[in-house]
Amino acid sequence: MKQYKRTLVTSALPYANGPVHIGHLAGVYVPADIYARYLRLKGQDVLFVGGSDEHGVPVTIRARKEGCTPQDVVDRYHNIIKKSFEEFGISFDVYSRTTSAIHHKFAADFFRKLYDEGKFVESESEQYYDEQAGEFLTDRNIRGECPRCHAPEAYGDQCEKCGSTLSPDELINPYNAVTGNPLVKKMTKHWYLPLDQYQQWLEQWILNEHKEWRPNVYGQCKSWLDGGLKPRAVTRDLNWGIPVPVEGAEGKVLYVWFDAPIGYISNTKELCDANPDKYGQWQQWWQDEDCRMIHFIGKDNIVFHCIVFPSMLKAHGDYILPDNVPSNEFLNLEGDKISTSRNWAVWLNEYLEDMPGKQDVLRYVLTANAPETKDNDFTWKDYQARNNNELVAVYGNFVNRALQLTKKYYNGLVPQCGELTDYDKATIDEFKDVKQKVEALLDQFKFRDAQKEAMNLARIGNKYIADEEPWKLIKTDPERVKTIINISLQLTANLAIAFEPFLPFSSKKLREMLCMDSFRWEELGSMGLLPAGKQLGEPELLFQKIEDDVIQSQLDKLEATKKANEAETWHAQPVKENIQFDDFQKLDIRVGKVLECERVPKMKKLLRFLIDDGLQKRTIVSGIAQWYEPEQLLGKEVLFIANLAPREFKNGLVSEGMILSAEDWDGTISVTTVEHEVKPGSTVC
Repeated sequence: MKQYKRTLVTSALPYANGPVHIGHLAGVYVPADIYARYLRLKGQDVLFVGGSDEHGVPVTIRARKEGCTPQDVVDRYHNIIKKSFEEFGISFDVYSRTTSAIHHKFAADFFRKLYDEGKFVESESEQYYDEQAGEFLTDRNIRGECPRCHAPEAYGDQCEKCGSTLSPDELINPYNAVTGNPLVKKMTKHWYLPLDQYQQWLEQWILNEHKEWRPNVYGQCKSWLDGGLKPRAVTRDLNWGIPVPVEGAEGKVLYVWFDAPIGYISNTKELCDANPDKYGQWQQWWQDEDCRMIHFIGKDNIVFHCIVFPSMLKAHGDYILPDNVPSNEFLNLEGDKISTSRNWAVWLNEYLEDMPGKQDVLRYVLTANAPETKDNDFTWKDYQARNNNELVAVYGNFVNRALQLTKKYYNGLVPQCGELTDYDKATIDEFKDVKQKVEALLDQFKFRDAQKEAMNLARIGNKYIADEEPWKLIKTDPERVKTIINISLQLTANLAIAFEPFLPFSSKKLREMLCMDSFRWEELGSMGLLPAGKQLGEPELLFQKIEDDVIQSQLDKLEATKKANEAETWHAQPVKENIQFDDFQKLDIRVGKVLECERVPKMKKLLRFLIDDGLQKRTIVSGIAQWYEPEQLLGKEVLFIANLAPREFKNGLVSEGMILSAEDWDGTISVTTVEHEVKPGSTVC
């Protein structure tokens, strides 16, 4: 395997039309950060590049909804996203944006070089056009029925329900996603990257030279290549984006999927130009064969990062190509697909406010449930269980025991290790190869399994200290206790290193308690991390138990979102078949005053009413007990059908009519009443 001098790590650029959610974190940013931190810990030269994708139709859609400019939208969300990443510990070396002046020039120059060298195909074609709005529609602005799963509101570039990559021509009954207007076809000119000319090269490069890529990445690329590649447009008719730097291209911008990945390069240039002494020249990260490039993305970006972007780089001729593209599958939320449009998500900025100081808990849970080979599910109950049963009860418990016993017996000084027993040696043997195990898994981008191996250190330590019971031996064999505590502390110091890529906040806190001034990956597995006589800091709990009410508040928030979505999508039932006026006149609907109201014993759904109907008192039984307390209805003037045939219930009750109610979108029932006081027995006409 080739040895590289440096590694360039990129993570997919999030759209700046909304905050980042846990699906983004699990799919891209947490694994990318783990890998970058791991390489830094090994002392390798690594650059971690990110940034906001600020062009494209999602931004214009958001701007229209909010009644502001696209620039207003991206300014707001770029700042929210960047701040959230910083607070969550995503350790970018640079996090910039595609609206920067540096990026605009760099992307335009990139396009112009390919244009001048004849690398594009210029073509006129029919595109969807909204005649009423007077504009061409980009893929994301078009909706219609998905031809694969028949979801009714698939986008022109992707179906969010089944994940299929689409083109607008494939949609059934396409329409303008913003206005709802029907579309027509109209001629327009665009420039295309002829992917078909790179077919043979891509087959060799991907299918023969990168069989080590994850099966989902390799399989999706093979599927596209087997289907035969076609030219892909790199320009769009749009007024938001980087203008196409060619005469006669007024009103056209670079297609966002041409523009955005170039942001990796321009952001690197921005960083290096500002800090050449620290980071060197940008070309050494993008054009030096001694640099290895890794793209972290979600599965919806595989085609663009494995086929389109590499073809762009190949066409340019001066750039290295990605060595690996460890794409994850999707993360669902409480059994349902995460959706920004439906607000069905756990947003990072809100999580940081709701769960202060719990960045590592979410990092741990998302890594433990990482959708590395298939879609996975995040639930708040699992989040709570993993925190309480693993971080608190295993990792935190062991660390606290080791440090508290050191404080209690030795005033916080690391005791001298004495003669080792067979059990001591067996325990040490269990974790001495942890470095090799974790390293091998991280090198293969198996972050979920690597974190398990790190947690196994805590399990070994917990079992060791529980089996040895130093709190009992301290009176009978104090010398033996010194050895037990020393080994426990060495294990604790190893945990601070092993968990650094995964849980940076708690690892830092643990190192401070251990007074570890320096720590290196190569020391992982060592038994000499804390010398005898070293003064340790004051012990603190690494993790706190999360109570049921905290989790319930998050579930309540999701339930409110679900109800809001249901209300938004609710439609009234179709009107029933027409009846004759004479049929309506047969109904005798009157006003009655509720004199008594009580629950019916052993029948949870029923309330018994005594109604003054203006002529007599009558009993009516109604199945609305789950929506009303009896006292709420006393004295109310309600509408009821007076000439409905009596109905007898099993308990002998007889209902002499029916109280009229309205059923809302969520199934709740509201009893119908009159606006002003009227006499009981008044008829409804």
